[in-house]
Amino acid sequence: MAASKIEWTEETWNPVTGCTKYSDGCLNCYAARFAERLKNMGSERYVDGFKLTIHKDTYERPLHWAKPRMIFVNSMSDLFHENLPDNEILEIFDVMNRATQHTFQVLTKRSERLVELSNRINWTKNIWMGVSIESDGYLKRADDLRKCGAKTKFISAEPLLGSLRALDLSDIDWLIVGGESGPKSRPMNEEWVLELRDKARATRTAFFFKQWGGAQKKKRGSLLQGEYYKEYPNVEYKGL
Repeated sequence: MAASKIEWTEETWNPVTGCTKYSDGCLNCYAARFAERLKNMGSERYVDGFKLTIHKDTYERPLHWAKPRMIFVNSMSDLFHENLPDNEILEIFDVMNRATQHTFQVLTKRSERLVELSNRINWTKNIWMGVSIESDGYLKRADDLRKCGAKTKFISAEPLLGSLRALDLSDIDWLIVGGESGPKSRPMNEEWVLELRDKARATRTAFFFKQWGGAQKKKRGSLLQGEYYKEYPNVEYKGL
């Protein structure tokens, strides 16, 4: 576990680290860069850099954290990665089921596997399930998300690389939007953000605008037409 700088969560828990590039949003993956940095610093968990690695000894850690926390699961991987065995995924979900004091946020680009495993997962209300959608070529992920049994569903449009005017937000509880950050970041158009804000208003979906991004993301901030949008789903949670 580590306190997170990711604005929409409190902690990160990485029972699995490492991943492989899967779609356009992965081009400048922050996690891959960070993993290499940790490897160079001698971190024992990143001796293989960004190679998919299971950390079995960390599985039950959330059970020992008494204070309720919002926890982003696998910020350094994808829990539905094709090389991660079914039984490992289900075991990690079982820990979430038992750690009822916490709220867990799971995010994937591999929505097909999410659908395949959904009926085998115990979707307790403390598990929020999300998919990443970076451009209109991946809108099907929202349809896949709707098919799963999670009680709270969210979409992360980050990095937002194009207009998502055709995105269907029905039955989606939360929408996170953000631009790509880092030295090679691709630009985000304000019009794309406004389209999503207005869609979220129309469907009463909580809207969280994280950042404009860019090489100096802190300076660019997250002000959108004079307002900050930092909404969360209207579900019971005592943290933050």
